[in-house]
Amino acid sequence: MPRPRELKITLKPLPLILCVAFGLWLGAVAIALSLWLALQLWPAQVLPVAQAMAPALAPAVTPAAQPMDAQGEMFERYQHILNKQQQQQAADAAQGNPRNLNSPRCQFWLQQNRTAPTDKSQANVLEFCY
Repeated sequence: MPRPRELKITLKPLPLILCVAFGLWLGAVAIALSLWLALQLWPAQVLPVAQAMAPALAPAVTPAAQPMDAQGEMFERYQHILNKQQQQQAADAAQGNPRNLNSPRCQFWLQQNRTAPTDKSQANVLEFCY
């Protein structure tokens, strides 16, 4: 029976170290070239998108206090509009209520609110017509 061959491996550290160092160096060069190429091509492709997005991004660039003020102002406007709608709905409901047709105060303030609506007339409609 033939004897199996033995494979002898001798480790030479210098060529191994040089090969690993060369591989790392090639990897670093490849990454650097990829980044350089991306930086050369990327602005040309992103510029039209950035110009199109500039109006949408403009408020985000403003100082931090201004968006909060704008949001607060928008919220106040929303509350004011909501308040007006609720008062209008209450006034409409008061006009349609048959019980209010017999009340002279309610009729007076309903007429005032129809001809010259003010906060006072709306408040009086809510007070006297329910």
